[in-house]
Amino acid sequence: MRIHTALLSSIALGFTAFSAQAFEIKGTSGTALEATEIATFNEPWAMVMGQSGNALITEKSGQLFHLSKDGVKTEITGVPEVFYGGQGGLGDVIFAGDTEDEIYLSYVEQDADNVGAVVIKAKLESAENGKLQLADIARIWEQDKQGRQGHYSHKLAIGPDNKLYITSGDRQMQKPAQDMSVNLGKVIRLNLDGSVPSDNPFQSDGEIAKTFWTMGHRNLLGIAFGADGKLWTHEMGPRHGDEFNLIEKGENYGWPLVSNGDNYSGIPIPDHESEPKFNAPEAFWVPTIAPSGLIIYNGDQLADWNGDALIGGLASQALIHVDINGTSATENERFEWGSRVREVEQGTNGEVYVLEDGPEGRLLKLEPSG
Repeated sequence: MRIHTALLSSIALGFTAFSAQAFEIKGTSGTALEATEIATFNEPWAMVMGQSGNALITEKSGQLFHLSKDGVKTEITGVPEVFYGGQGGLGDVIFAGDTEDEIYLSYVEQDADNVGAVVIKAKLESAENGKLQLADIARIWEQDKQGRQGHYSHKLAIGPDNKLYITSGDRQMQKPAQDMSVNLGKVIRLNLDGSVPSDNPFQSDGEIAKTFWTMGHRNLLGIAFGADGKLWTHEMGPRHGDEFNLIEKGENYGWPLVSNGDNYSGIPIPDHESEPKFNAPEAFWVPTIAPSGLIIYNGDQLADWNGDALIGGLASQALIHVDINGTSATENERFEWGSRVREVEQGTNGEVYVLEDGPEGRLLKLEPSG
């Protein structure tokens, strides 16, 4: 039996925290936010909230949870076996439509000695024990498998064109980002059933390349559409040089040929200004912020932020507000409270949710203070 939004839980709009202590976070420009703890998770990686307020959260080791409005976690069964190691594990989750009874889910799987990301589509159904389970699982996309255990990316977004966008990292191998025969270091664009749109830009470069929307990427851990339909991603640089990019059809973003960071060995990499044929980032960071999680804000609670980006920072231990003005982007403010920020999501009332990284990562609700 398919379970629809009204049956998933008694969630109305947003979460209510019980017996949780709120605390204030003050930004570097003086903006004050009130943070309230909702729940804790073991290595949380991604979160999605539907229009109803229903939330799903993934944990890297392979658990998928439904979270009720009072902070009660219920594990969803039927998740495929996940390869958990290095940077690999259960990844992103998004709703496949407005009804919230279907999802897209990404994770890393192992095949012999190699590993790679996979995206599936599945229905949320009631199990006999009254809990939820995944059913009717369909395989949508598979990343080229390699021996290394990093830079999977595998973040997901559905665009206003009703297409599925998938970030695919370079798997710590650099050169594949410029190789048209492998789907590494690319942004992938598919129809919702996994078939390939005929208007993708690389139609004459081979069958794999027909799935590409853009190329020349390193490790993209954030992807989001703004209300204006523009697509933004961020990616971790090598040693510094993290990028925030406006994604445009058919463009090459230059990795590993150009970067505003350097190799970990200390060998410099030419910066974007040296090769104007590559699409340069709208903003970049030296030193690194280690970006993870991204929304383009569109809500009432923080209306002055509408159209701006909110980025989670791992190494920077911050939530970073980036002002977007057309096609330009500039860091506006940082909010720091001593925790690595893994994921960012917007709530149904315009509140902001962040997931902290690590074995006891908190889900925090952020609202204007006072």
